[in-house]
This record gives sequence, C-alpha cells and structure tokens, in this order.
Amino acid sequence: MSIKVEIEGKQFEADGPDEARKLLLERGAFAVLANGAAADISSIKEGGIPAGPLTGISFSSDEGKSIYRHSTSHLLAHAVKELFPEARLAIGPAIEEGFYYDFDIDRPFTVEDLALIEKKMEEIIKHGNPFVRKDIPRGEAIELFRSMGENYKVELLEEIPDDTVSIYEEGGFVDLCRGPHVPSSKRIKAVKLLSVAGAYWRGDEKRKMLQRIYGTSFDNKKDLDKYLAFLEEVKKRDHRRIGKELDLFSINEDVGPGLILWHPNGAIIRKTIEDFWRSEHLKAGYKLLYSPHIAKVDLWKQSGHWDFYRENMYSPMEVEGVPYEIKPMNCPFHIFVYKNSLKSYRDLPVRYAELGTVYRFERSGVLHGLLRVRGFTQDDAHVFAREDQIEDEVRRILDFVIFVLGTFGFESYDIYLSTRPEKYVGGEDVWEKSTSALKMALEHKGLAYQVDDGGGAFYGPKIDIKVKDSLGRAWQCSTIQVDFNNPERFDVLYRGSDGKEHRPIMIHRALMGSLERFFGILVEHYAGAFPLWLAPVQVAVLTIAERHAEFARKIAGELAAEGIRVETNLENEKIGYKIREAAVRKTPYSVIIGDKEMSEGGGSLSVRKRGGEETVPVSLPGFIKLLKEEINSRR
Repeated sequence: MSIKVEIEGKQFEADGPDEARKLLLERGAFAVLANGAAADISSIKEGGIPAGPLTGISFSSDEGKSIYRHSTSHLLAHAVKELFPEARLAIGPAIEEGFYYDFDIDRPFTVEDLALIEKKMEEIIKHGNPFVRKDIPRGEAIELFRSMGENYKVELLEEIPDDTVSIYEEGGFVDLCRGPHVPSSKRIKAVKLLSVAGAYWRGDEKRKMLQRIYGTSFDNKKDLDKYLAFLEEVKKRDHRRIGKELDLFSINEDVGPGLILWHPNGAIIRKTIEDFWRSEHLKAGYKLLYSPHIAKVDLWKQSGHWDFYRENMYSPMEVEGVPYEIKPMNCPFHIFVYKNSLKSYRDLPVRYAELGTVYRFERSGVLHGLLRVRGFTQDDAHVFAREDQIEDEVRRILDFVIFVLGTFGFESYDIYLSTRPEKYVGGEDVWEKSTSALKMALEHKGLAYQVDDGGGAFYGPKIDIKVKDSLGRAWQCSTIQVDFNNPERFDVLYRGSDGKEHRPIMIHRALMGSLERFFGILVEHYAGAFPLWLAPVQVAVLTIAERHAEFARKIAGELAAEGIRVETNLENEKIGYKIREAAVRKTPYSVIIGDKEMSEGGGSLSVRKRGGEETVPVSLPGFIKLLKEEINSRR
C-alpha cells in the first residue's frame, strides 16, 4: 500500500506504514499530521492512521516545538516523581519558548533541587524510553490515578465528558494526556530548567498554592545555548532592574501593588513622551480631552462593559446613595463630549484624544513591573466617522501609528486583523463591512498581516500591531478598533446631507497602548541608554578639581537655559570615577571641566559621548547647536 508523505515541503512515497514511519523518523519528524490532526508516529499502522497524505511534524514548526516541549514536561514530572515520590502532579503544558509543570509538594523547590531534577531528566533521556499511548475508559482512568494518589488528575478526569481518555506511559511513569508525543525520551536533545514560582491550582486564589517549575528544550545544544544567552541579555535589560538603577520609578507595597510611582528621572521622560504625543495629535487634527476617573455604574451598563468586562473592573463605590465605578475605559466620556452638540455630516470625522488614566483589576500573581499594572494611562483616541470614511480614516491612523513607532525606534512589527469573536453584538452584515474596511486599508498601505480569527472585541473587529524590540521580541502596543455598538447604545447621531439623522461609526485607537507599558518596553529596547531626546539627563558636567566648580555651574546654567537637561558632579572625586558614574547612569554626553576649559571661557569644551568616544573640542554655542539638532531629529 503506497502512502504519500510530506516532510519539510518535500514529497515522498512510502511502501506501507512501516516504511512511512521509518521515512518520517529518518528525516527528523517526531509526530505526524493526518486529516488535520496531529498524532504519534507510532499510530501509523494497518488499521491506524488512514493511508495519507501524511505530513511530518518536526521542531522547525510551532506545532512541533509545542509537542517536543510538552513531551519534555512529562520527563520533568517523571524525574520529580523519582526524586520526590510524595509530590502530586497537576498539569504540565508547553508554553511559548518552553514548558512548565505544577506540583503539590510540602516544601518549595530550591535551586539545588532543580540541578538534581535536571540531572535525573538527562538519565531518563539516555534510557530512550518509548512514549506509549493507551486509550482506556474514563472510569478506569479515574480509578488508576486515584490509586496513585494523584487527586489533581482525578479532578480533571471527573470533568471530562468523553467515555474514553488517553494516558501515556514512559519508563514506568504514567500521565493523563491527549498527546501526541515524541517517539521516545531519547528524542529530547537539550534541556534546561529555568526557575520555580508559586501558582494557584487552576489560577484560583482560593485553591492550593502549587510549585511550578519552568524549563525549555531544543533539538540541539547549540540552539539551547543561544537561547540561554538571549535570556541573559533579557535579564540585563529587565526594566525593573534598570528602573531601580536609573531611579526611574518604583512600586511600593504600602501604596499598593500594580500602582506606579514615577520618580523625577522617569517623570521627565514621560513628560517628553506626552509633549510629543500632544503636539503630533494637534497637528493631525485631533482635539484634546480630559475626563473624570469615576462615573455612575449605569454608564458602564449602558456601554456594555458591565456585561462584557466586569471581571476586569473594581467593586463599585457609593456616593450619596448612588453606585459609582472607577473607570476601566475612557470611551463613554468621549461619546458624551461628542453628543454635547449636534454634528453635521460636514463635521465628520470628529477626532478626540486623551491621555486618560484608567484602572483595571489584575490578580497580584500576574502583575509585572510596568508591563502589567492596575492603574495606567492610555494614549486613547476616538474617531466618529461616516461609514464611507472608515477605510480612509484607518489608513490615516496606520500612517500615524507607523510614524509614532518609528520615532521611538521601532521599525519592525507584526500586524493582526482580528475578526468576530463568539460573543459579539451587532449584525453580521455590519461586522463584514467593518472587517472589510480594515482589510482594505491594510492592503492599500501594502502592510503584511495575519488574521486572528475570532480575536476581535465584542463590539467590532480590530487591527493589532505588535512592535519588535532590539532583541526581536514582539510587544502588543497599537490597536485600531471599529465599534458600531456604542453609537447604538448611546444613540449617537449626525445630520446627513439629506437632512435626516444618521448613526456614525466609532473608531477606538491607541498608538502606544499604555504609557506605563510602553515606557517599560522602551527601557528594555534601549537597555536604559535612551536616545538624547528621551534621556532624563542629557549632559553631565564633571569637574577635575574643586577650583573648577564655579565655572562648571556657569556652563550647566547656560545649557539649562537652552532647555538642555543637565546635571553637575562637583564632588571631590577623581575624574575617572565621575566619568564612570556618568556612564553607569547612561548619560549621553559628559563635559569635562579643567584648567584648559576654564581658561578658554567655554570656547573649547572637552566632550565625551556615551560609550567613551571623545569628540573634537567644541565651543559652548557649537555644543548647544549640536545637542539641539540631535534632540530635534529625535534620533
């Protein structure tokens, strides 16, 4: 029986199941895709997987990485049970760039434990145990895991509606799993356990705290070493560490988790970002707004947030017997500004923009520095447009997005067109029109995009843009969302050319997302070495000796008078130490003041650029001109 097999885009003919399995394994596949579903290679047999065509799954694909790493998580669980028999197993999925497994054990795992577990995993890998799948009645599986004391597996099984479930056995270790897996433990080539964290069972704070071991695996040691080096670079750029070193921001438990305290250095960068944002929005025809931080609960019921977004909102507060809610969004306020006066078709599109601070409930376990917070400021905007204006307006917004991201040094991004989700409001015809308008705008701009099927908001489709930082990591920032729900809910109208009332379409739009998150991304993108226009201190004036202090103050004063952010170091320390201090603070320019500079009265300054490069001596006016040109270019 001839079977068609495809591996890495190449076509083959196999003479029967045995040859098909051999062919797949020899060419690096460890699982197979048949009839649209992934399966174990061992399932290719007479009466098993149909006669083809079969597609080999290898580590080069995302699905292959997931299978490979999920198989590694089984080896992790096997090793833990060997070393700590009292540990109870929870779940162990593959995740982006790795895997984890949750364990119920009375004490936390230590760094030393991780080393022992990793060593045990390597032993199991060398044994080359096959992964063997068994399909058994659900009741039998429940009894099996109950007899093993694996109560978490029993809980999962009791919620599965199927009569039959699958388990996998590897070297005497048994786990509940849908599969597929690699053929044997020996197929795993390079493993590293990375860290331990606490995790509530099923993410429920009322359930038991488990120990979660994170790890990763690759199909060769070279790629693993490369990834570990990447993680070291990520660690160096961690915005929380750099934020502390450069005194940018802090989070204080006495104030509350997820709430950011902006320090002077961070605040001046934020002000610079905000000034740029406001200036460019005014140029682009937006009107600036400010809105309250709370509103009546009825407002959020009318907008739909109460029904569709309740889990992200805080408990209402009572004001004179009326329930109020701290705002999770700015949208309803902008709607009421629009409705404050009658609009004509000639007035549209109307563009409103606000740096609006909002508050959303995030569980403490997911809070992460500036990247996941409870209070943040959105660079929010809402455009009210006629239906025939949507495509042009989206094109205009896309141009704005690309300009703003490029100004901050982001030139590469992934774009997603998110379509209608399962739960949605509005008619399918309006969804189709809106989705088509977004699609046409992307194609008109020549922007490559992927479709995120079902990823739209409940009120309309959207475009999401993920910027790629200097390490190639993708970050969700910009979004463009079409909304025909809120104009309906709030009875938003304009008078058309026919003298009749019509309903506009509302476009929600953010360029940076939130200032907090965007700032955290910037810190990691630049590793704290901000370009001159963003640097909290742009110039450090350093003295060689105490006698140079007064002249240094004069130079610093003249720089400050020209709008340059300047700092002096007049301490009685060696100049080498002062230069190193300025380098640690990542200051773009340092001016060295000694006898020569003082004697020339600012006619010839010794200037060092960040990184140690010394520039040609320059006059103070010439230096100021150079600084202003660089700042204005925002490079």
